[in-house]
Amino acid sequence: MGMYSLAASNLLLGTTVQESHLARLKQIGGGPAVGIFQMELGTFHDIHKNYFTHKHDLFEKVDQFRGDMNRIFALQFNFPYATAMARIQYWRKPDPLPDAEDIFGLARYWKKIYNTPGGKGTVEEFLKNYETYILEV
Repeated sequence: MGMYSLAASNLLLGTTVQESHLARLKQIGGGPAVGIFQMELGTFHDIHKNYFTHKHDLFEKVDQFRGDMNRIFALQFNFPYATAMARIQYWRKPDPLPDAEDIFGLARYWKKIYNTPGGKGTVEEFLKNYETYILEV
Protein backbone atom coordinates (compact mmCIF):
# COMPACT_ATOMS: atom_id res chain seq x y z
CA MET A 1 0.00 0.00 0.00
CA GLY A 2 3.05 2.23 0.22
CA MET A 3 2.44 3.14 3.87
CA TYR A 4 5.05 1.08 5.69
CA SER A 5 7.29 2.47 8.36
CA LEU A 6 8.68 0.93 11.52
CA ALA A 7 6.64 3.44 13.52
CA ALA A 8 3.44 2.36 11.73
CA SER A 9 4.31 -1.30 12.33
CA ASN A 10 4.90 -0.72 16.04
CA LEU A 11 1.71 1.33 16.28
CA LEU A 12 -0.34 -1.41 14.62
CA LEU A 13 1.19 -4.08 16.86
CA GLY A 14 0.40 -1.95 19.89
CA THR A 15 -3.12 -1.40 18.65
CA THR A 16 -3.80 -5.13 18.30
CA VAL A 17 -2.53 -6.00 21.77
CA GLN A 18 -4.43 -3.12 23.30
CA GLU A 19 -7.67 -3.70 21.46
CA SER A 20 -7.93 -7.50 21.29
CA HIS A 21 -4.95 -8.99 23.13
CA LEU A 22 -4.42 -10.79 19.79
CA ALA A 23 -7.32 -13.06 20.69
CA ARG A 24 -10.77 -11.45 20.65
CA LEU A 25 -12.44 -11.08 17.27
CA LYS A 26 -15.72 -9.64 18.61
CA GLN A 27 -16.13 -6.92 21.19
CA ILE A 28 -16.91 -8.19 24.67
CA GLY A 29 -20.41 -7.22 25.74
CA GLY A 30 -21.86 -7.21 22.23
CA GLY A 31 -20.42 -3.88 21.08
CA PRO A 32 -19.89 -2.95 17.44
CA ALA A 33 -16.11 -3.57 17.25
CA VAL A 34 -14.71 -6.61 15.41
CA GLY A 35 -11.41 -8.19 14.44
CA ILE A 36 -7.94 -8.10 15.96
CA PHE A 37 -8.02 -4.31 15.79
CA GLN A 38 -11.55 -4.12 17.25
CA MET A 39 -12.55 -1.62 14.59
CA GLU A 40 -16.03 -0.28 15.11
CA LEU A 41 -18.36 -0.72 12.17
CA GLY A 42 -19.15 3.00 12.21
CA THR A 43 -15.45 3.73 11.65
CA PHE A 44 -15.29 1.10 8.93
CA HIS A 45 -18.27 2.59 7.10
CA ASP A 46 -16.94 6.12 7.55
CA ILE A 47 -13.66 5.13 5.88
CA HIS A 48 -15.59 3.73 2.94
CA LYS A 49 -18.01 6.64 2.66
CA ASN A 50 -15.76 9.61 3.39
CA TYR A 51 -12.26 8.49 2.49
CA PHE A 52 -12.25 5.76 -0.14
CA THR A 53 -14.73 7.72 -2.27
CA HIS A 54 -11.88 10.13 -2.98
CA LYS A 55 -9.07 7.55 -2.99
CA HIS A 56 -10.21 4.87 -5.43
CA ASP A 57 -6.70 3.54 -6.13
CA LEU A 58 -6.10 3.11 -2.41
CA PHE A 59 -9.49 1.43 -2.00
CA GLU A 60 -8.51 -1.12 -4.66
CA LYS A 61 -5.18 -1.82 -2.93
CA VAL A 62 -6.90 -2.42 0.40
CA ASP A 63 -9.80 -4.35 -1.09
CA GLN A 64 -7.50 -6.91 -2.71
CA PHE A 65 -6.57 -8.16 0.77
CA ARG A 66 -10.10 -9.39 1.47
CA GLY A 67 -10.21 -11.87 -1.41
CA ASP A 68 -13.73 -13.12 -2.01
CA MET A 69 -14.90 -12.50 1.57
CA ASN A 70 -17.69 -10.10 2.48
CA ARG A 71 -16.04 -6.89 3.73
CA ILE A 72 -17.47 -7.07 7.27
CA PHE A 73 -16.58 -10.77 7.56
CA ALA A 74 -13.07 -9.95 6.30
CA LEU A 75 -12.70 -7.15 8.84
CA GLN A 76 -13.37 -9.67 11.59
CA PHE A 77 -11.54 -12.76 10.32
CA ASN A 78 -9.03 -11.73 7.64
CA PHE A 79 -5.99 -10.33 9.44
CA PRO A 80 -4.28 -8.74 6.39
CA TYR A 81 -7.49 -6.92 5.48
CA ALA A 82 -8.10 -5.83 9.08
CA THR A 83 -4.51 -4.58 9.30
CA ALA A 84 -4.90 -2.61 6.08
CA MET A 85 -8.11 -1.02 7.37
CA ALA A 86 -6.49 -0.10 10.70
CA ARG A 87 -3.56 1.44 8.84
CA ILE A 88 -6.00 3.49 6.77
CA GLN A 89 -7.69 4.74 9.94
CA TYR A 90 -4.35 6.10 11.12
CA TRP A 91 -3.21 7.23 7.66
CA ARG A 92 -6.20 9.45 6.99
CA LYS A 93 -5.41 11.65 9.99
CA PRO A 94 -2.92 14.47 9.44
CA ASP A 95 -0.91 13.97 12.64
CA PRO A 96 2.63 12.68 12.02
CA LEU A 97 3.51 9.33 13.57
CA PRO A 98 5.72 9.37 16.66
CA ASP A 99 9.18 7.85 16.49
CA ALA A 100 9.10 4.04 16.22
CA GLU A 101 10.82 3.59 19.59
CA ASP A 102 8.69 6.17 21.43
CA ILE A 103 6.20 3.77 22.97
CA PHE A 104 4.63 6.50 25.10
CA GLY A 105 4.19 8.61 21.96
CA LEU A 106 2.63 5.64 20.13
CA ALA A 107 0.27 5.10 23.06
CA ARG A 108 -0.83 8.74 23.02
CA TYR A 109 -1.24 8.59 19.24
CA TRP A 110 -3.41 5.44 19.52
CA LYS A 111 -5.54 7.13 22.19
CA LYS A 112 -6.05 10.28 20.16
CA ILE A 113 -6.62 8.73 16.72
CA TYR A 114 -7.88 5.19 17.21
CA ASN A 115 -9.52 5.01 20.64
CA THR A 116 -10.44 8.73 20.68
CA PRO A 117 -10.30 10.97 23.75
CA GLY A 118 -13.77 9.76 24.81
CA GLY A 119 -12.92 6.06 24.48
CA LYS A 120 -12.56 3.77 27.48
CA GLY A 121 -8.96 2.75 26.76
CA THR A 122 -6.08 4.54 28.41
CA VAL A 123 -2.51 5.35 27.53
CA GLU A 124 -1.44 3.44 30.64
CA GLU A 125 -3.25 0.28 29.46
CA PHE A 126 -1.63 0.56 26.04
CA LEU A 127 1.82 0.87 27.63
CA LYS A 128 1.21 -2.12 29.93
CA ASN A 129 -0.12 -4.28 27.09
CA TYR A 130 2.71 -3.25 24.77
CA GLU A 131 5.24 -4.18 27.44
CA THR A 132 3.49 -7.49 28.22
CA TYR A 133 2.75 -8.71 24.70
CA ILE A 134 5.51 -7.16 22.60
CA LEU A 135 8.56 -6.19 24.64
CA GLU A 136 8.63 -9.33 26.77
CA VAL A 137 8.31 -11.74 23.84
